[in-house]
Amino acid sequence: MTSFQKPADERAGGTGATGGPPGTAPAPAPPSGDGAGRTASDVPEGDSQAVTQAAMAEAFGGIRGMVETTVPGLVFVLVYTIGSDIKPSAIAALGVSLLLGLTRLITGGTFKHAFSGVFGVVIGVAFANMTGNAKDFYLPGLLYGLGLALAYILSTLAGLPLIGVILGPLFRENLSWRTRNPGRKKAYAKASWAWGLIFLAKSAILFPLYFWADPKEFGWVIVALKIPPLLLAVTLTYIFLKQAPPPIDVIAEAEAEEKAQAEREKAGRPAAERD
Repeated sequence: MTSFQKPADERAGGTGATGGPPGTAPAPAPPSGDGAGRTASDVPEGDSQAVTQAAMAEAFGGIRGMVETTVPGLVFVLVYTIGSDIKPSAIAALGVSLLLGLTRLITGGTFKHAFSGVFGVVIGVAFANMTGNAKDFYLPGLLYGLGLALAYILSTLAGLPLIGVILGPLFRENLSWRTRNPGRKKAYAKASWAWGLIFLAKSAILFPLYFWADPKEFGWVIVALKIPPLLLAVTLTYIFLKQAPPPIDVIAEAEAEEKAQAEREKAGRPAAERD
């Protein structure tokens, strides 16, 4: 899938750096005339797909983000496999994470994507050093993944799928899909189920290994299972949204209504006041 490349951002009007998320989510063109939200007949298919690609890159970090979240763990287990010492492994992982974060900022990435990975590595390093168990470097990530899986599932059961909450503002639709765009609500529900079940299955594999596996073997399994589940979830989300109706641009609606209201007020004032 090539849904996170810069050409898609450019076609949608994004400003992201190559391989990374755009600095701001590209906005659909404002509606014409009466300020109504865009419908399937208003949005060319290519533009709609480009907007979807760019918004998902902003939310999930793109291929580059996936790689950046994998490399520190890979460095940790590689150094630990060679020397069986937690401290140099932790220092190496933290150093690589900081370098990746700074590189992301220098090349025009957002602060969020640059340092979200650094924060996770810092927490993992703290856990491993406190307990003296190399496997605890990965424990915060395991707990976070399980919590995220439950959040996706429970939010969908509650009628507010988490993927819609995350992506809605990036599509300029906010939560309008809940009541005004049932096709998108269904797509968001399917995507949230996919994320929840994929991460739940990953947790079901990794938690038993956390208790039973050798630290080195466990680390390599963690690295191997880092990108594939995430890539599968992102791909399914893209497919579901590609098949869904386009978003209703509620921000453009509000702007058009404000403009119309200002024109009505101007037209209602006496000519002397207008002059």
